[in-house]
Formats: sequence, C-alpha cells, structure tokens
Amino acid sequence: MAALISENFKFVALFFKSKDVMIFNGLIGLGTVASQTAYNIFAFNCPCAPQKNYLYGLAAIGVPALAFFVIGVMLNRNTWDVVSECRTRKCRKLSLSAAFALLGSILGRAIVAPITWSVISLLRGEAYVCAVSEFVDPSSLDHFPPTTNIPEVMAKFPCKDVPAPFMNYSKVIERQLKYESQLLGWLVVGTVSLAAFLLLCMKHCCSTLGYQQEAYWTQYRSNEQALFQRTAEVHAKYHAAECVRNFFGFVALENQEKQDLEDCKEIKSIIPRLEWNRITGVYMYREIDETPVYSRLNKWDMYTKENDC
Repeated sequence: MAALISENFKFVALFFKSKDVMIFNGLIGLGTVASQTAYNIFAFNCPCAPQKNYLYGLAAIGVPALAFFVIGVMLNRNTWDVVSECRTRKCRKLSLSAAFALLGSILGRAIVAPITWSVISLLRGEAYVCAVSEFVDPSSLDHFPPTTNIPEVMAKFPCKDVPAPFMNYSKVIERQLKYESQLLGWLVVGTVSLAAFLLLCMKHCCSTLGYQQEAYWTQYRSNEQALFQRTAEVHAKYHAAECVRNFFGFVALENQEKQDLEDCKEIKSIIPRLEWNRITGVYMYREIDETPVYSRLNKWDMYTKENDC
C-alpha cells in the first residue's frame, strides 16, 4: 500500500513538474481575478463627475494592468539574462531566433496578469460604465427628457444619483454600456488566443530543432539550472564557513551541512570572472566543452536517423 501511494505521489509530482509553466500561469490568473474582484468590491468608487469618470475608469482598467506587466518583466530571470548578455557581450551572440524566443518567454509570462485584469474588468463592466457614461448620446434613448447639462447628468448614471425624470433610463444605459464592455472583453480574449496560437506555430516552424529535441533541450536546461543553484548554494556556504572559521576559529554547522561540505573535496577556491561571464547572459546558444548546444542536439538528430530511433 505504501509503495502504491509512493508511486502515485511520484506520478503526480512528475505531472505537475512537466506542467509547471501552465500551472504557474494559471495561479497568476487566479490571483489576478481574486485581486480584481476584491478591488471592485472594496475600493472601486466612480466619482460620477464629468471629465473625472473617463480618467478614473481608464485608470482602473489600465494602471493595475501596467503595474502587473512591469512586475512580471522584472521578476522574469530571462529579462536579466538579456541585460547581462548586452552588458558583457553587447548582444553579439544573440541571434534573431534567440531574441525572438527570449522576448516571447518574457512577454508571455508578463502579459498573463495584465490581460486577465483587463478582461475581467471589461467583463464585469463597472469601470467601462464609469468611463464612458458621460459620452452616451441622449438621442439614442427613446423619449429622453431634454436638459441643458447633458454631460453632468450622464456622468451621474453609474452612481444612480440622477434627478427623478432620468431615473427610468439608469438600467437602460447600464445595460447598453455593459453590453459594449463585455463585447470588447470577449474580442480581447479571442484576439489574444489567436495571437498566442499563431506565435506558438511560428516558434515551432522557425525552430532548428525537432519536437523531441526541444523537449530534451527544455529538460536539460531545467536540470542544469536546478543543479547549478544547488551547487552554487553549497559553494557559497563552503566559503562562508571558511571565512567564519578563520575569524572565530570554529564554525557552527548542522550535521547535514557538515556532510555536504565534507563532500567538497575538489572545490574551486576562486572562480575567475571570465568563467562567470561565459555563463552569464543568454543561454539559448552557449558553448559547453567547446561544443555548441545546438551542434550537440543536431548530432543527436543525425544519430537517431542513422540508427532509426
């Protein structure tokens, strides 16, 4: 029974590991939906004044989306890979295909939250109703009472704070504007979905690697990054322990840390800056053992063809 549970747990862990990007984007989307819903319930408050409604409504839709986009770009490590590549090698090794893949990776992650926020805002409709209510044409409404101050009256409809003769038109205007808002929201969803599909097709069509090779390359990069992070942590801890030992004469380590540091028999005391620069920046095309990664994968392709694998 325990072995069965262990095998099932491993299967679930492997499944989630293989879908980590999809799950991460899904969690970002759910978090954005929750944030947008909480904002509409607790913080959204249309000013219901001419010229203020439009700015407030646009800000409620656009400013959080822009903030989410900037944060998404900042938190993506590929952004800083590109910055490091341009700083150390002036982007000389950054080919057009690599640049396209990197920008796609950065923007693909960064736009999930902004698009989710904008779409949910449009589908709910409150911000759009607030933004454009003052621009509704009274002539499109049947038997609308004449008034000399149309923008001011129209701007008050989102708050339902209008004079009695205009109260009957509140639901009609709200229904019309929500129709426009939701239609625009679904158009955004359709456009983004189609653009994502076309970009994905373009990525696979322009890639020099086959599908299996790309899967192998993705696994290689993931494993290399995980191993690098763990090894760098132990390497840094080793040198930190040496410095503390030299200062105090001893160092307080946990048993597991002692075991990890005892295994560091051939550790490099100093890593030259040139070696750091070789692994700093873009990883799409990098030499490993003097052989480019793409060359290795192409050799693997030739091997599979020769051996009918």
